[in-house]
Amino acid sequence: MNRIQKVLVGTDFSAAARHAADRAAMIGKETNAALVLFHAGNLSGLDRLRRLVPGIPNGLEQRAMDERRAEIALLGQSLEDLYRLPADVRVGVGPAFPQIEKSALALSADLIVVGAHGSSTMTHPVLGSTATRLAERSALPVLVVKRTPHAKYRNVLVPVDFSAHSLPALTTACAVAPGANIILMHAYGVPFEGKIRAARDIEETLAPFLAAARKKVFEHLHELSDAAGLAPHTARLVWPHTPRGCSPVTALRCTRFWSRNRPVTAI
Repeated sequence: MNRIQKVLVGTDFSAAARHAADRAAMIGKETNAALVLFHAGNLSGLDRLRRLVPGIPNGLEQRAMDERRAEIALLGQSLEDLYRLPADVRVGVGPAFPQIEKSALALSADLIVVGAHGSSTMTHPVLGSTATRLAERSALPVLVVKRTPHAKYRNVLVPVDFSAHSLPALTTACAVAPGANIILMHAYGVPFEGKIRAARDIEETLAPFLAAARKKVFEHLHELSDAAGLAPHTARLVWPHTPRGCSPVTALRCTRFWSRNRPVTAI
């Protein structure tokens, strides 16, 4: 991804969704990308209610969608006033995940931005259901915003495993935060490390293997950095070896470790 040209942010008008809208506007302003606000009005609840309670007047669906169109227009105006960035406002009818994905693809968006949690109280322990589905299934890059943004991203941690997904992840991070320091992270280890550690003279036995693994990792990081077109001074970080590889917990530990010296903005 050379640069982001269009950002679509999904909103349900919750506080978390407002965080996402603010972050999307910041990214749009920094990258000169077009901003699209999208709301999916899921009216299935009214259909179920109508089947249970006879006599509900017609036109409630239209009234509900009109109210949401007015609300998203106000949100768009608020963002334009705050960031001097006009927003294209769109409303769809249906469940959030398929509607956001369909709209983003139809509008040729380069990035989808959503809040970590929506207005529903039935949420995933870490992420809301819509954010989880988009992160797992979307064909487009997805940025999940967890907190109120106060400034542009300054430091971005990019965990990589040197698979085919590593370079797209790195180039997307560079496109989302073009002015940030990019910190590459790879957790490394050696085969059968656990069994080796059960033997005597652990450090002497492991040292040459870990040194070779670390050297190889640095070579791969340099190759990946060059392929992404990063500047030579780009920060490169190798997390201490771990037999189980790079898990989300390892990435969080790495973020905290790096933050002691340089603050890393959590995405």
